[in-house]
Amino acid sequence: MAWATPQYSKGRVDTAGSILISEESPENAHLIEEAQIVTNNWRSSHGMPLNTFRKTLRLYATRLDSQSLVAQRIKRLSSIELKLRRFPTMKLSQMQDLGGCRAIVNSVQTVNSLVSVYTKSTIKHKLVDIDDYIKSPKSSGYRGIHLIYRYYTTYKTEAYNGLKIEIQLRTGLQHAWATAVETVGTFISQALKSSQGEEGWLRFFALMSTAIAQREKGAIVPNTPSDKRALTIELQSYVDRLDVVRILEVYAAALQTVTQPSTKNAQYFLLQLDPTARTVAVTGYRANELERASNEYLESERRINEKTGAQAVLVSVDSLASLRRAFPNYFLDTSLFIAAVNEAVQ
Repeated sequence: MAWATPQYSKGRVDTAGSILISEESPENAHLIEEAQIVTNNWRSSHGMPLNTFRKTLRLYATRLDSQSLVAQRIKRLSSIELKLRRFPTMKLSQMQDLGGCRAIVNSVQTVNSLVSVYTKSTIKHKLVDIDDYIKSPKSSGYRGIHLIYRYYTTYKTEAYNGLKIEIQLRTGLQHAWATAVETVGTFISQALKSSQGEEGWLRFFALMSTAIAQREKGAIVPNTPSDKRALTIELQSYVDRLDVVRILEVYAAALQTVTQPSTKNAQYFLLQLDPTARTVAVTGYRANELERASNEYLESERRINEKTGAQAVLVSVDSLASLRRAFPNYFLDTSLFIAAVNEAVQ
C-alpha cells in the first residue's frame, strides 16, 4: 500500500505549527489552510512507523494477556494546536505523540511486564524515554506508562527514520478513567485531560484516580487523601454535588451511531462525534485507502471546527467490534467508570 511520506522540511513543519496557533483573521485564512495541509502530511507520515509499532505491540500484549486490546490513532488537529499553546517552546516537528498506539491490559503487573519486554527486546528502533505515570501519577490523576521511540530502519523506508511514536500502556480501569475525563470534557467544552476546566470536576477525577490506584495497590495522586475513609467521604461529596452518575448516564442515553456500509472489512475508521446532535458517525477504510482516509480526516476537522464539543479522529483497531472498547469516549460509553465510582463510594 502507498504510505504518506514527509513532503516538507522540518523547518516548514515548525512554521506550520506556529501558524496554526496564530490569531485567525480573514487576512491569514489561506496561510492557516496551507499550514493544515503541511501538518496533515507530517502527522500522516507517521502512519507507516505507527503500523509497525502496533503490530509489535499486539504481539507482545497478546502473549501476556490474551484479552488485551490494542489500537492506534493519529493525533487530532485540535489536540496538536492545544499542545502547542500549552508548551510555547515546543516545535511541531518535535511532538512525540502525533502517532500513538495503545495496549489496554488486565493489570498493573501486566503493564510492567510489557515494559520489561520492550526494554529487554532487540528491536532496532531507539527507545528515547519512559514516562511512568503509574509510579508517579500526574496531578490530574492520569495514570499509565508511555514509551517513546524513534523509528529506525536501513530498509526501503528510511524516509521515516527519526519519526517519534508513543506507546501507551494502561489497565482497563486506567482506560475507563481516561475515557470518562474526555467524555465530560467534551460536553462541558473544557480540556479536563490537560488540567484545564472546572475545579470541581478536576478534583473529582483526581480523587477517583486515587480510588482506582488503591484498588490496584499503586501510588496515589498528589494532594489527595491516602486514608481510605477520608478519600471516600470527599469523593462522595463530589459525586453528589456534580451528580456524576446521572450525568454520565444521560450523556450516553440518546447517542445514535451512524455506521457507513464501507466499515465492513475496514482497517481504518474515521469517528466523527457531534454531541449536540447526539450522533457518532463511523466511516471505514480498507488498508489501501489510507491516503483518502487522511484527507477526509482533515476535511472533517475543518467542518466541525465551529461545532461545540464536536470531534473527529482517525483510528485503527483489529475489528469493528473492538472499536467501541478501544475508543468508548467517542460513543460516550462510561459504564465501566460508573461501576468503578459506585464501588469507590460504597
